[in-house]
Amino acid sequence: MKNKMDRLYHIYAKNECIYHSLPQEEFDKLWDFAQKLTWLTDIDPNDIQYEEVVVNKQIISNSSY
Repeated sequence: MKNKMDRLYHIYAKNECIYHSLPQEEFDKLWDFAQKLTWLTDIDPNDIQYEEVVVNKQIISNSSY
């Protein structure tokens, strides 16, 4: 059985998570919006960052608590 890998994204503003666990499509829209916001405001583009998280769904579904 092939492992199912998902990519999720978190977006941070000044090191504070403002969006978490975003699927690729939603991340793309919000990241584009965040970048445009820095052009229209005095927000420093370096203050907006993201993190990509790769999740192995098979391992999670097989884990015990």
